Amino acid sequence: MSASLLLNERGKRLADHLAAQAGQHRIEVVPLPGGARLLDCGVKTPGGLQAGLGLARVCLAGLADVSLVAGETGARAAPHVQVSTDWPVAACMASQYAGWQISVGKFFAMGSGPMRAAAGREELFDKIGCREDATVAVGALESRKLPDDDVIKHIAEKARVPAEKVTLLVAPAASIAGTLQVVARSVETALHKLHELGFELGEVVSGFGVAPLPPIGKDELQAIGWTNDAILYGGRVTLWVRSDDARIAEIGPKVPSSGSADHGEPFAAIFERYNRDFYKIDPLLFSPAEITFHNLATGRSHRFGQIEPETLRRSFGI
Repeated sequence: MSASLLLNERGKRLADHLAAQAGQHRIEVVPLPGGARLLDCGVKTPGGLQAGLGLARVCLAGLADVSLVAGETGARAAPHVQVSTDWPVAACMASQYAGWQISVGKFFAMGSGPMRAAAGREELFDKIGCREDATVAVGALESRKLPDDDVIKHIAEKARVPAEKVTLLVAPAASIAGTLQVVARSVETALHKLHELGFELGEVVSGFGVAPLPPIGKDELQAIGWTNDAILYGGRVTLWVRSDDARIAEIGPKVPSSGSADHGEPFAAIFERYNRDFYKIDPLLFSPAEITFHNLATGRSHRFGQIEPETLRRSFGI
């Protein structure tokens, strides 16, 4: 099977399963007049852990396993979100990465999921391939507002599918499902950082990541701060690669969040320091706290960075 194909079909099968279990997962299926389908995972519905796991799996096009595991945050027991994949580039970069800014009228959301491969709008796809001619479009929106038909039409046009073939899962960051699906991006942030540093992503064979599930923020700003900190200061990623040890040794120290000059404070404090202008923050900050490379070409392993429990305690207030 080519993972560059069928991302949206895989995502739709997972979305269909979620829709069939809507009541059990405390989500709501919202049909729109134009025939598209919304899965409300936390806007007007409570959602929950299972909704969050399902949302994360759809974002990864079913090419990664996502689960909750036991762990510690600041010497206290806390659930962690664990991700493992043998298709890291297709799952994380072609699908999960929130690289599509969707702005229609007063509606704005970051779009992720397989629909990005159908649209193929980002320059990233020139590097990784994985564009696909899809018959359906499936994606996720991080938003406190459900999209209307105009948003659906916009997405359908860009993804080159009929509007009735669009399925969107929606949850705000300040919800159980929304928080979980963001924290499930530990491997994705490592791959994106490697891409920004010029590492050949085709050399990455498999990926594993884990990060603590933080409390649920009272509003979007707090939730964004806590979910970022979960990965920046608590995320651990392991990548199996076929590469050159000298190249890994050169680039490795730059990959963890500690490689950024903005590293060290909780994200909320950094955000305030830049007068709440997200785009003034060093983009190289957004990566896991610790990364390990296992080089299949040489049998050598390399580890860089470390988790910072004290910063997590300060951030989460525990």
